Amino acid sequence: MRAYLKIVLLTLATTAFVWLPFYLRVPELPGWGLPFGTGMQAVWRNFDGPFYVIVSKTWYVKEAVRQMFSVPLPLEYYPAHLPFYPATIGLLDFIFNGPNAMLISTLIGSILAFLMFYKFLSEFKLTRNPFWLTTVLMFLPARMLIARSIGAPETWFIFFVLASLYLYKKGRYFGAAAFGALAQLTKSPAIILFGAYGLDILFHYFRNKSDWKKLLRRWPLLLIPATVILLFSFYEMQTGDFLAYFHSGDNFHLFFPPFSIFSPVGRFWTGDFWLEEVIWLWLIYGLTVTRLWKKKLYTEALFSGVFFLSTLFVAHRDIARYSLPVAPFAVIAWKEILGKKEFRWILVMLILPIFLYTWNFILNNQAPIPDWAPYL
Repeated sequence: MRAYLKIVLLTLATTAFVWLPFYLRVPELPGWGLPFGTGMQAVWRNFDGPFYVIVSKTWYVKEAVRQMFSVPLPLEYYPAHLPFYPATIGLLDFIFNGPNAMLISTLIGSILAFLMFYKFLSEFKLTRNPFWLTTVLMFLPARMLIARSIGAPETWFIFFVLASLYLYKKGRYFGAAAFGALAQLTKSPAIILFGAYGLDILFHYFRNKSDWKKLLRRWPLLLIPATVILLFSFYEMQTGDFLAYFHSGDNFHLFFPPFSIFSPVGRFWTGDFWLEEVIWLWLIYGLTVTRLWKKKLYTEALFSGVFFLSTLFVAHRDIARYSLPVAPFAVIAWKEILGKKEFRWILVMLILPIFLYTWNFILNNQAPIPDWAPYL
């Protein structure tokens, strides 16, 4: 319990430190010139946080969006933002205003994700120092600190994935399916989790020549794809379009052939030609899969492998964010290196630039919000 409490306090403290200069409206950070004078609104308006608040108040009803909000986006865009995270915002909106409810929801998801990661490490005896590896995950990849400081569903998604995999490895398939379904209501890549379970079942069947009757006990996992049908039915009820998710405009960033992120044609979200870090991310996560497999963590390797392969088809500048669900398993895969004394010193040295990167990102990743009144 002491370790759990330390994780909660460290998550709260590091997130509060990200918010602090915005809350205090620091005119400029000496030496780096980062202006925080616009206050917490700079944190509120980070993509795609405000759009989740819009969903929490309109539930995809186009006429409600049209009447309440003046955002220069097509009304068909909002089903790109799946309903679980907006539902948490809506519940917290009874206590906080919309944007603050959004940030509190992200904070709760972060705490749950890190607690679940610690439990995952401890229960399966994956390391002698689960607290240290949990601390590493709070800061690496650096994109994690951003995702847990703004309006974003990633931390909730990571929590559900870890909880589902934990229960699956324990043989508690109803629980694994329930958390998988919640993941599916949070972010669309959750279907990869179901695919990984299918591959894991086939792998163990052919490897161990298991009895099909034993494997059929895992039928509750079908709840994960069934959730997709329920979600699309809900979209049809709210928008009149069963396939509203796929008709949400410039949202579906999977393209063929792979590595289309480097194509200069028709890829609005690929940014510019400064993309070398994408190669490094793929290298690290690709090696992560092989290391997990060698450690005989087959379920984790299959999930990470399928997820990693899917990112090869993503044509979006923010591959770091798309790859975040693999980050916990990368920490597990590289635990021997992450536990070395020299790594600890280097991470301490990198803490300041990680915060500088986070503040700089928040100050520049701004959605156009002309009027905050409807969000409050």
